[in-house]
Amino acid sequence: MDHGQLMTLDMPSSVGRGRAPATPRIASMTVNLIRSDSLYAGVPYAYASIAAPGALIFTAGACPLDDNGKVVGVGDVRAQASLAVANLGTALAAAGATLTDVLKTTVFVASTQQADLVAAWEVVEAAFGEHDAPSTLLGVTVLGYTDQLVEIEAVAALTAG
Repeated sequence: MDHGQLMTLDMPSSVGRGRAPATPRIASMTVNLIRSDSLYAGVPYAYASIAAPGALIFTAGACPLDDNGKVVGVGDVRAQASLAVANLGTALAAAGATLTDVLKTTVFVASTQQADLVAAWEVVEAAFGEHDAPSTLLGVTVLGYTDQLVEIEAVAALTAG
């Protein structure tokens, strides 16, 4: 299984809590940060992360960026949603998953117009087909890249085997 570029971090279970747990359930966990060679490399974050096999995959927000980091489909919610879903699929593939492994998505649309949210959702819904995992659709003020209208986050399950 090709995981793109992996960065492995061994993290004690008490990281971020400010104190050691009285009786830790897990002494440590390995986190693999996924950086796909098939997606724009200039972003300041990993495209996905994986904990132990059979665990969860958390993706960064999939953006409508081409291989050079340029926003595609300026002004076109549907075009941006389409590329964001494709980039999400690429990030999931690099982590060993597909859209049918997704447990939940969050779709962000930089618009106050419900029609724009519906347009983005129709593209996402078509891409997932019968795999209608829970999702949240949000209208937001602005997203991270100039001219960006759509971003999609996902949580997926990495099945053992």
